[in-house]
Amino acid sequence: MSKPGEELPEKGELVVCTVRELKSFGVFVSLEEYEDKEGFIHISEVSTGWVKHLRDYVRPGQKIVCKVLAVDERRGHIDLSLKAVKEGLKRERIKAWKNEKKARKWLSLAVPASELQGVETKLVDAYGSLYDAFQQIYKTGKRALSELGIEEALADKIHRVALANVKPPSVHVTGYVELRCPLPNGVEIIKKALKEAKEVAGDGFECSYLGAPRYRIRITAPDYKKAESILTEAANAAIELLKRNGGYGKFYRNLP
Repeated sequence: MSKPGEELPEKGELVVCTVRELKSFGVFVSLEEYEDKEGFIHISEVSTGWVKHLRDYVRPGQKIVCKVLAVDERRGHIDLSLKAVKEGLKRERIKAWKNEKKARKWLSLAVPASELQGVETKLVDAYGSLYDAFQQIYKTGKRALSELGIEEALADKIHRVALANVKPPSVHVTGYVELRCPLPNGVEIIKKALKEAKEVAGDGFECSYLGAPRYRIRITAPDYKKAESILTEAANAAIELLKRNGGYGKFYRNLP
């Protein structure tokens, strides 16, 4: 992730680019995180196979992730490779870039333009990226700012922006229940059982019908340990209510 004031990327770095122009011999791009800097992808670095038409691989305006092969600081020339970046890394890098754009916007809501670069540099130096800085501010409060020497009034504003915009990280787990009730009002009892499960799980509970007698339960929580615990408690709550009302059920972490 580039820092304010950096002029050129480093060899081996993954950079987010916008495709500008296609030539018969390669692709010219602009580097999103390095103002006014352009890079070049030779046609041999676009794909592992033979490339007949570049437009089959990239198009003007497209956002892509490239690996920096070489940097000529004197000429300001940057050679890039598209084929050297695997799909998983591309997705992660684009996500990180989008997150950093959001965080930069959040910071601009709290910090005057005249102080923006100085505060951004402090946060990036301390936490690696602005987005990670805002995550830390959300978790630990103004202490994350005061430790960097940011004055209290400004720290208050940044903290308020963090609380208003940062979404705490979360994970999802899924399980399945079989719910049966042979009584005439069995459908209503099953509905009550699922409502009981929702009340136990709270806001992170989702349930979908797979076909009698199976239901999918999806739990969202801050971490996997908590999510697994809530999933088990919610499923057991539904099953226990059924048992008390003449029905029965079974919980599956994965469908058999």
